[in-house]
Amino acid sequence: MSLSEDLERAAAAAETFAAPGERVTGVVAAEPVGAGRVYLCAYESAGGYAWLALDDDGRPVGDRRLVHEAASLAALCEVAEEAAGGGDLAELRLRLAELRATEAPDGIEAAEAAAAALEAAIEPEPRIAAAAYLDALGVASRRLEQALGDEGGSPFAVALQQAMPAVEALAADVERGYKGPLA
Repeated sequence: MSLSEDLERAAAAAETFAAPGERVTGVVAAEPVGAGRVYLCAYESAGGYAWLALDDDGRPVGDRRLVHEAASLAALCEVAEEAAGGGDLAELRLRLAELRATEAPDGIEAAEAAAAALEAAIEPEPRIAAAAYLDALGVASRRLEQALGDEGGSPFAVALQQAMPAVEALAADVERGYKGPLA
């Protein structure tokens, strides 16, 4: 079964847990380290948002740590994709091509190759939020940063660190608005 089909199956399962007036507005697949796949489902109603995590069999997840990790991982993957290549990878690739054509500085081919590798590392939607995906984005981002001459700290890593309060706030919101008991 494809990931799209898995997400559709999870969304259908999530619908069975919707309260009157509530609708499923999104499903994200995550694979926390040491756990199976978790589908984080968002619900919307006139009263606001609610959340439910389902396992691969469509059953609600009751493990607070697992729900927190799935929400955090999904948020971190979104931040990582947005931060990759300085936030606008397509624009960076255009500027590198222009620079190669007009000035041809040493190392421009390596920078273009690193930017292309980073673009290839960004998976098309739908995707699974996983630590391995974060690692792949981090490695490809660092290679690009180094090819661009940044030998100091990683702007990509700094962006992820700066996003941690928002990531934790989202995970806390998921726990607060969870549709079932968490232990």
